[in-house]
Amino acid sequence: MSQIKVAVLGAKGRMGSEACKAVIEAPDLDLVAAIDLGDSLEELVAKGAHVVIDFTHPDSVMNNLEFAIKNGISVVVGTTGFDEKKLSQIRGWLSSSPKTGVLVAPNFGVGAVLMMQFAAKASKYFESVEIVELHHPNKADAPSGTAARTAELINEARASVKKEAMPDATTSSLDGARGAKIGDVHIHSVRLRGLVAHQEVILGDLGETLTIRHDSIDRSGFMPGVLLGVRKVISHPGLTFGLEHFMDLN
Repeated sequence: MSQIKVAVLGAKGRMGSEACKAVIEAPDLDLVAAIDLGDSLEELVAKGAHVVIDFTHPDSVMNNLEFAIKNGISVVVGTTGFDEKKLSQIRGWLSSSPKTGVLVAPNFGVGAVLMMQFAAKASKYFESVEIVELHHPNKADAPSGTAARTAELINEARASVKKEAMPDATTSSLDGARGAKIGDVHIHSVRLRGLVAHQEVILGDLGETLTIRHDSIDRSGFMPGVLLGVRKVISHPGLTFGLEHFMDLN
């Protein structure tokens, strides 16, 4: 396929507008539709979109996915809020459209993906690990999809080497003082004006700590990962969860 026809959902939002700009500037991509609230999804079919980039809202993304998959249009999803129930639903739709690909990525920042991978590897060697994620106050979900995915990877890595449960002698605390918990990993969410997207993984053991931090300074930093997803998803039918599967990390 010489020219990939791309549509963007949530085109007037901050991430959506950046995605439109990135697609327009890419010589191998053609922006055929920029759709936002009130526009018809039928435009995706009318314009012959090969791939849809979805930066909408957790409340609407599943309807968008169902429409795209049933019309054989691959999707790159930047909207967060996915759990196993939603992922299972997507797999069900894809079973009836075996040539269609869907990428659900908790984070499109290449540095953020590397941060998650590094944290998982490092967690095998430290007694304790906790996550602090910091975002702008307009973010709808907490903890972030990136933090949740990082915790899952850490739990998997620690289980693979049979690490013991992390020590925590807390017996009395205010609700939320120790954050949310996914598996054995505590996650602390900060929502603050002036932030974009930031995460640090703090690892500790006797006599030392290691902090792995990633900062998204501008939303344009997510676009190389978004474009990588657009270019790869067509040749990867089925559901892919995580941009790392489209990256050469060996």
